[in-house]
Amino acid sequence: MQGLRRRLTTAVIFVVIMVAGMYISEHTFSLLFLIITGGCLFEFFGMTLDRHSKRDRFRKALGVAIGILPSILVSALSLGYVSDSETFIQVSSLLFAPFIFTSFIYELYSNSQEPFGNIAYIILGLFYIGIPFALVDFIAFDENTFYYRIVFGLLLLTWVNDTGAYLVGSQFGKTPLFPRISPNKTWEGSIGGAVTCVVFGYFLHLVFDEIGLIQWLVLALIVGVFGGLGDLVESMLKRSVGVKDSGNLLPGHGGLLDRFDAFIFVIPFAAAYILYLR
Repeated sequence: MQGLRRRLTTAVIFVVIMVAGMYISEHTFSLLFLIITGGCLFEFFGMTLDRHSKRDRFRKALGVAIGILPSILVSALSLGYVSDSETFIQVSSLLFAPFIFTSFIYELYSNSQEPFGNIAYIILGLFYIGIPFALVDFIAFDENTFYYRIVFGLLLLTWVNDTGAYLVGSQFGKTPLFPRISPNKTWEGSIGGAVTCVVFGYFLHLVFDEIGLIQWLVLALIVGVFGGLGDLVESMLKRSVGVKDSGNLLPGHGGLLDRFDAFIFVIPFAAAYILYLR
C-alpha cells in the first residue's frame, strides 16, 4: 500500500506540473519541454557514458548541451525571439556541426578507454532524444497559432496506450511479443493498447478540435504502433547497459526517460504527419 500510495502521489504531482506547464503560456510550454529534454539526456548519459572522475563530468555536460541545443534554437525561433529567422537558421546550421565536433576534441585529451564509444553515445543522444523533443515545437507552433493541445493529446494517447497494453496484457496476455528484450510484453497487450488508444482518440476529437476526427484516429494509430516500439527500444538500451531504470527522479516510476520513452519515439512520426497536413 505504501508503494502504491507513493506511485499515485508521484503521478498526480507529475500530471499537475505537465498540465500547468503546457496550459499557462507558450513560454512555460517551451521551458517545460526544455527541462524534460535536459533531464532525459542527463539520465541517458548517466547510463551510457564512461564516467569515472570529476573530469569526466564535463563529457556528460557536453553531451547534454549538444542534445538540448536543437530544442533551444527551435524554441527561440518559435517564441519570436528572433527577428530575422532566415539568417538565424543559416547561422545555426553553420555552427551546429563545429559544436558537435567538440566532443571529438575532448576525447583526444580525456584519456578514456572508449573514446569513440563516448562520441557515438553523445551523437546518439542528440538523435534519440534531442531532435525528437525539438520537433515538439514544430507541432505546437504554427506561425501565430499555438497548438499546445495537440501535444497534450499526444501525451494522453501515449499514456492511454501504455495503460491499455498493461491492463489487457496482465489479464489476457499469453503470446510473448519480444521475449529477448521484454519478456512480460505480449501481443495481446500491444493490440489491446492500440485498440484502447484508437477508442480514446475518438473521444479526444470531441474535446480537442484543432484537428478533425480522422486526424486524431491516425495519430492514435501512430501512437499505438510506435509508442510500443519506443518502450522496447528503451528496454533494449537498459539491457545493453545493465540497468533496471533510467533514474530515480520519479519515486515509484523510475526516471524521466522511463516515462517519455514511448513519447520520444512517437514524436517524429506524429510530427511528420501533422506537418504534412499543414
